[in-house]
Formats: sequence, structure tokens, C-alpha cells
Amino acid sequence: MRKNFPTYWLLLFLMGTNFVLAQDMQAHFKGIEYKFTEAKGIGFEKGVTRRDPSDVIKVGQTYYVYYTKIPDAQPEYWGAGYWGASVWCAKSEDEGFSWTEVGQMLDVGATGQWDSQAVFTPNILFAAGKYYLYYTGVKPTPGNAKGEFENNNISDITAIGVAVADSPEGPFKRINQTPILKVSVEPEKFDSYRVDDASLLYRNGLYWLYYKGRSLLGGQGGPAHTAMGVAYAKNPEGPYTKFGDEILERSHEVLIWPQGTGVAAFASLSETFEYAPDGIDFMSNKLNAKVDKRAVAPGAFRPDLTHPVVVGEGLQWGISMIPNQHECYLVRFELTLKHR
Repeated sequence: MRKNFPTYWLLLFLMGTNFVLAQDMQAHFKGIEYKFTEAKGIGFEKGVTRRDPSDVIKVGQTYYVYYTKIPDAQPEYWGAGYWGASVWCAKSEDEGFSWTEVGQMLDVGATGQWDSQAVFTPNILFAAGKYYLYYTGVKPTPGNAKGEFENNNISDITAIGVAVADSPEGPFKRINQTPILKVSVEPEKFDSYRVDDASLLYRNGLYWLYYKGRSLLGGQGGPAHTAMGVAYAKNPEGPYTKFGDEILERSHEVLIWPQGTGVAAFASLSETFEYAPDGIDFMSNKLNAKVDKRAVAPGAFRPDLTHPVVVGEGLQWGISMIPNQHECYLVRFELTLKHR
């Protein structure tokens, strides 16, 4: 078959450019590591769980982070957000070294609603003069005689919703009583059991909602079967259209950010930094830039969430979780050059 030569050589050029970008990114990420310091005010507190921090935004001179909180964590549940969790907020004036807790931003939904059991794993976006708070919700197990949550791997599905406010400190109100992103109806899909961990990005005139998914076919395999997906919308509140396939495997905790003109991610299960020039094709641009000690369920300081950019500065610091037995808590991380 005769080739369209201008198109053919353009494709070869772009493939070569992407390869060089990937090589540069690999060298960059292999030279850095996580460094952790105390986050005063949201650190360890006996009997209290703080976990799953959002990305960090800056409004004026104040930094904000949102997180899952369980004020009276029950030891038998290991602090998991499915039991009694709601979304809280804290603010900082010193780039995240010390924090003041603002209070609860979002409680569980009304009885019978899809988010009436727990709300957790929040994230934040400023757009069109409003603050959008994205969160995961779950309801009590359907058919449970006591109206309790079983955390089974069949019917305890999750969904993603959004609430909106005029201020980063709220009050946040749900846009409506239905999720903006639901699990896929086809059991074989990577996200037929879980959609969770929203992380937002404004790119090419669209709002990109990255999320983690898990399939019903994974059964009791747990987080090991988690992968990252993405959905798109013209407006921050949706409707969102899914890309359809997983875009990064072994990505249990979604962390993405604009890196140069592309998108970088941290794949939590493989403990590697990854990169996609187009924001989607992480799989064929595998960096496998592994770290020795990773951040857990981290959120990054993201200036682009309040001021969209074409070229991103990359990941510098953020807030991470310490899974301390029953009382999880939050710490500050930053990326530093490895000692050689």
C-alpha cells in the first residue's frame, strides 16, 4: 500500500519526539526521591484517622488541603473510609509545614442516597469562579438486614460526586443527588466495581477527571487489580464521558500533575513515576522510575488547579498519608535529589 509520505514522516517524527521526552523524563525521575516531614495540625492524633489527602491548592497566600476524616476511628476497621468517614479541610500559611483544621466540608448523604454510608477521597478544582469538591461515596450494602456496610466485592460499589462552593472553606453543596461518574455496567470492564480517587486537570479545552477503577472480575484480589482511567467533560460538573479503557495499570492511588506539556503520574503499586505526552498513553511510555520509599495516597501541590497552565512546573511537594495501624495521619512530602 502506498504511504502518504508527509503523514508517514510526521508520525515517525512524533514517535521519535515522544521517545526523547520519555527518556528525558525517566532520567529526571530516577534522580529524585521523596522526603517526609511533619505536617503539624493534621498529624498523628490518638483515636482519629486523617487519610487520603486531596491535591493542595493556593488561594491568595493560603494553602488548602481536603481529606477523609474519621473522628472516632474504630480499630476493627483499620481506619478505612468506608466506615463513618466525611470530608474535612485544613489550611496553611507556610507551604504545608503547619496546618489549622477548618472543619467538615461534606457529610454523608441523606438516608437511601448513593453516598449515605460514607464520603471520602476528596479532590478540589477552582473553575468559573467556583470551588468544586469531588468525592467518593458509598451506601450501606443493599439487602443487609441491619442496614450495615459489608465491604463485599459484589454489590458494595462506589461512585464519584461533586459539591460546589463560592469559597475554599465552604459551605459546599451537592450539585444534585446523583453521581457524576458511575461504575461500568459491563463486568469485564476495569471499572465495573470501583470508581474512586478523582484527580482533575484542565487540558485542551476540557476537564479531565482521572480516577481509579477495579473490576468485578477481580473478586477478592483487592487493590492489586486497580488501574487508572480518565473521563472528560466540557464543564467541571459534567456530564463526563469515559475514555473507556485503563490507561495506567497498578495505580491504586491516583496522583497526576502537568509535567511540561504532558502529564506525569505516580503508579502506587509499582512505586514508579510514569509519563504520557498526550495525557493518556502511559502504557507505551513506561518510565518505570522506581522510588525506594513512596508517598502513600498522596496529593500534590497543584498551582494549575486554580490557574490552568499549558506548561506544567512539575511535582514539588504535597501531603501524604501514614497508614499507622488504626489511626492514619498526614505528613508533608517533597521531592529532593538523591544522595550519590
